[in-house]
Amino acid sequence: MSDATRQDLRRFVDDFAQAHPGDVVRITEPVRIEYDVQALALELERRRRFPVLVFERLTGFEVPVIANVMASRKALAFALGTTEDELPHEYARRLRDTVKPVVRDEPPFRVRVLTGDALDLERLPLPLYYAGDAGRYITAGLTTARDPDTGVETAGYHRYQLKGRDRLGVSLHSRRRMFEYQRRAESAGRSLPCAIVLGLHPAVGLGALAYPPPEVSKFDVVGGLFREPLELRRCETIDLAVPAWAEIVIEGEILAGVREPEGPFGEFTGYFSRRSTEHVFVARAVVMRPGAWFQSIASGRAPDHILPLAVLREAEIRNAVARVIPNVRGVHVPTSGGASFTAYVSIRQTRPGEAKHVIPIVLGVDHYLKFVVVVDDDIDVFDESDVLWAIATRMQADRDLVVIPGSLGAILDPSASRDGVTAKLGMDATRPFGAPFAEKLVMDDERLAWAKALADRLLR
Repeated sequence: MSDATRQDLRRFVDDFAQAHPGDVVRITEPVRIEYDVQALALELERRRRFPVLVFERLTGFEVPVIANVMASRKALAFALGTTEDELPHEYARRLRDTVKPVVRDEPPFRVRVLTGDALDLERLPLPLYYAGDAGRYITAGLTTARDPDTGVETAGYHRYQLKGRDRLGVSLHSRRRMFEYQRRAESAGRSLPCAIVLGLHPAVGLGALAYPPPEVSKFDVVGGLFREPLELRRCETIDLAVPAWAEIVIEGEILAGVREPEGPFGEFTGYFSRRSTEHVFVARAVVMRPGAWFQSIASGRAPDHILPLAVLREAEIRNAVARVIPNVRGVHVPTSGGASFTAYVSIRQTRPGEAKHVIPIVLGVDHYLKFVVVVDDDIDVFDESDVLWAIATRMQADRDLVVIPGSLGAILDPSASRDGVTAKLGMDATRPFGAPFAEKLVMDDERLAWAKALADRLLR
C-alpha cells in the first residue's frame, strides 16, 4: 500500500501551504463562533480570495476550526494532483475508476473516546453562521451509514442543528441515499446507525458528493479519486467504518419515528430555508484524534459550500453527455446558479438536432438542475458574458426553447413547490447546423500573443 498519510487533511494542508504559501491562512487572534467564521469567508470572497483558513483560537473553546478547505478550484485540483484546467476532465475520468477500501481494526493514531457524561456536543465549536439561523450548525459533517437492505455503505453531507449535549436536528432534504436508508430502517421499526465525520481530505468530500450506481459504495469512488484504497477504521460504538484519518467522528443514530422542528438555515440558494425533513440524531460517542480540528463549511452561497457541487456536477454531466454526443467541449455549472440549478454545455455539432438532444440528458443527471444552455464549441462556458452573447445572437425563442413542466426539483429552491416540483428550461444557443450564419469576429492567435506580452509589460 502507498503512503496512506496522504489521505490525511493535515498532510494536505501542509503540502498545499508549501506549494501555494498564500493559500493557507492561520488566524491567531481570538475570534467568536458567532458570525466571525462566516464573515471572514465572505470578505475574502468579496476580494476574490479563497484560502484555506485555520482559526487557532475560538473564544470559549479548545478545539480550533478549519474552513474553506474546498473553496477554490486550485485546492480541489491540488487534492487530485492535477491542474485547474484539467480538473473537470480528470475528475470525470476518475469517477469511473472505483477502488474498494481497506478497513483497519485500529485508527492510525491514539484517539480519545467520549461517552456518557463526558459526551457534550456543546463543547465543540459549532459556528453560528447568520443571525437568522435557528442555532449553531455542523455544516462539514460527512454522514456515513449502511443500507439496511443491501449493506452498501454511503456517505453524504447533511446539515445538523445543535439541540443539546447529545442531540442534533438533521435534514435529509436532498432525498438521495441517506433519506432512503433512513426510510427503510424506519419502516422496519429501527433507528439508522450512522456517524458524522469531520476533518477530511478534499478528495473524500469530492467522492462522497458523486452519484455512483446504488450497488457501489461512495468509499469505492473515493478510492478511485485517490487511485488507491481509501483507508477506513472501525467505529467504537456502532457497526460502521469511517475514513481512518478523520479529525472528529460523532457516532450515533437517526431516530425512527421522531421528528422535531429544524431550521431555518442559510442555504446554498442564498436564502434562509425553513424546509426540512426534521429528523433527529442522537450521539452515542465522540471520537477525537489528538489536537483535533473542527471542520466548517461556510453556509449560503460561499464557495466552500457550493463550488464542490459545481465541480461534481460538471464531471457527472460530462460523463453522461459524452456517452451519447462524441464532441463535448466544455461543461460549466456556475456558482451564479447556486452550483445546482444552471448548466452550460459546449459541443461541436456533427449532426442536426444534437444540441436539443443534449438538453434532457443534462437535466436527467441531477434533479436539482433546471436551466441548461447548449452552445457551440467556440463559446467559453466559463465566461458567462460569452454564453449570454451566444444566447443573444444565436437563439430564437420560438424554435430554441425546451420547457418541461411539473418536474422533480429541489425542495430548497424557494421558487419550487413545497414538494420540490419545478419547471425546467433548456435553451439551444447554437448556430443552425449546416445553414449559413454570420461570420464571427476573430483575432489571429499570433497577434493575440503579441498583444498579451505587450500588455503584460505595460501594466506590470
